[in-house]
Amino acid sequence: MENYQIDKYVQDGQDTKVVEKIHGKILDMLTPGESINYIALQKKPAVNLLPDSITVSNKRIFLCEFTKLGLATNFEIFPWKDIKDIAFKEEIFGSKVTVIPFTGENLTIDYIPKTQARKLYQLIKDALSNLQNQKTEAKENKVVIENKPVFNAPAAKEIEKEVPPIIEEKPKFEERPRFEERPSLNSTFAQQNQQPQNPKPEFQGFDTPRPTTPTTPPTTSLPEVSKTEEDDEITLKLKKLKNLYDKQLITQSEYETKKAEILSQL
Repeated sequence: MENYQIDKYVQDGQDTKVVEKIHGKILDMLTPGESINYIALQKKPAVNLLPDSITVSNKRIFLCEFTKLGLATNFEIFPWKDIKDIAFKEEIFGSKVTVIPFTGENLTIDYIPKTQARKLYQLIKDALSNLQNQKTEAKENKVVIENKPVFNAPAAKEIEKEVPPIIEEKPKFEERPRFEERPSLNSTFAQQNQQPQNPKPEFQGFDTPRPTTPTTPPTTSLPEVSKTEEDDEITLKLKKLKNLYDKQLITQSEYETKKAEILSQL
């Protein structure tokens, strides 16, 4: 069973014994849901019993270096969110693979076989791309969630049932009509002029008492319109105009304008 697990990591010329040793160490460091995807081994031109290696899992990248004749092992471990990019350069004897983190120095392992370096580069690029897509989706989901209401529709309906509706009491007084809705001054005078008018004494002002004049018996012949009757008619118009102003049926400017117009007939 152990050999079957190692076989998929030695298909590109990796040393089986070294892979077994690295695989066993990394298995002890895996987190729940984490699995090893690929192991790339250094292959120097000379004999290299303890090569450096790069291991890629679905969550992290492990850079391994054997020290003290294999009695100690140094690991540089980076989760994918801490990796900025991956680069490799093909040389005469293998490739130089460089891991570029967001913070800290770049980590380089040389003499990686070209086939393993290309496959390693593709796996790391895919992992970084998937991480970026996950960040984009999470950001979009966050925007959608923030735009949603805090409570759902059924809860809102229950709140509406519990809170009694507020009834606003309307004022009981009637609004006075605006000046635009009042009858025009010309139409008012036209209606008043249609009614029979009785001659009245000469206008002597609004504040002075008006003397009463004795009525004369009607004559058979129609007398000509005298100056006194014309004055009485003007006085009547002024009185009616004043009455309209006192009742606030016309504005002060309309009152003054019409008053000046009537007085100009004198």
